[in-house]
Amino acid sequence: MPLMTIRDIDVKGKRALVRVDFNVPLENGTVADDNRIKAALPTIQYLVESGAIVVLATHLGRPKGKRMEEFLLTPVAERLRFLLDRPVAYASDCIGDAVEGLVNSQKPGGIVLLENVRFYAEEEKNDPEFARKLARLGDIFVNDAFGTAHRAHASTRGVADYLPAVAGFLMQEEVAIMGRALAEPDRPFVAIIGGAKVSDKIMVIENLLPKVDSLIIGGGMANTFMRAKGYNIGKSLVEADKVDLAKSLLTKGGEKILLPSDVVIAREFKPEAENTVVSSDRIPDDWMVLDIGPETAMGFTEAIKQAKTAIWNGPMGVFEMPAFARGTLAVAQAMADSEGCTIVGGGDSVAALDMAHLADKMTHVSTGGGASLEFLEGRELPGVACLQTKD
Repeated sequence: MPLMTIRDIDVKGKRALVRVDFNVPLENGTVADDNRIKAALPTIQYLVESGAIVVLATHLGRPKGKRMEEFLLTPVAERLRFLLDRPVAYASDCIGDAVEGLVNSQKPGGIVLLENVRFYAEEEKNDPEFARKLARLGDIFVNDAFGTAHRAHASTRGVADYLPAVAGFLMQEEVAIMGRALAEPDRPFVAIIGGAKVSDKIMVIENLLPKVDSLIIGGGMANTFMRAKGYNIGKSLVEADKVDLAKSLLTKGGEKILLPSDVVIAREFKPEAENTVVSSDRIPDDWMVLDIGPETAMGFTEAIKQAKTAIWNGPMGVFEMPAFARGTLAVAQAMADSEGCTIVGGGDSVAALDMAHLADKMTHVSTGGGASLEFLEGRELPGVACLQTKD
């Protein structure tokens, strides 16, 4: 059922407590990557233009319930003012009388950024009293932080017990696009799953396998599947305790599952290591797999280009090293060239897209690494489940 959003309620004159995901990287006291801040701007601007008082709550880093100078939101406040080109009041705390006074002094269109909610241990414990104190700052709760929607924290889930709760535009887009892809995909539907470990993605694979027309597996996790096929994989990363599971998935998936036919191997795990390309069933004992090979990249590219819906989560190799980035970049390019719906989730996949300057070629790039993974696993996300839906 579709989520109710800020468009579905009257926000004029109301205090909108908005959970955003401004957990951005900082370098030398400034924001190094403002994509997460930019992603929340449409929701903030709509609320401002509609006459709401906007109260922004976020976390930054992992201060573990203590106030720490390196996790103060001062650089975030500065960047937000620049991007919005308007004043943003910066609260010295996220709860308490002084904060309430600052919020209540705002006129319609005013914006307040609360201090890091994770300076309180009660945040991650979803403490009801802490959630109630946060809720005193709003008349409505707007969750626009898909990146934290898989966490049942006070600012993502708890405040919904005290305030009417609706989605912001980013949350709506994330849930709608990925939800439609899983429930009613245009076909052929292809999923590309990579990364280091089968154990990290097992629930994703099990959830997607019945839904997709093809499941492409690359990255370190492909080694476990190749071992399951009886191949020697040399010194490559493998999860020995997941080989039987990989065998059962190969049996269940049959021709749906596409594995590397050739791979790039190296003697050592370092950028300048000697490397070569071999067939997947011809890996020498003292070598390790660090990328998919060119033949595999061509095959995966063809499958992606034919897809009407393609979901990608996880790199094809050690893309941080240029010599072993070609497979991941080939998938990124194939996604960019696709005329179908292309969805990318997961931090490493997004990093690879940024490296290739192809993020703007995707239908949707998820802002939530862990959240998008759990969504693809078919799990209910607490920060989504607490929001009102349309009848």
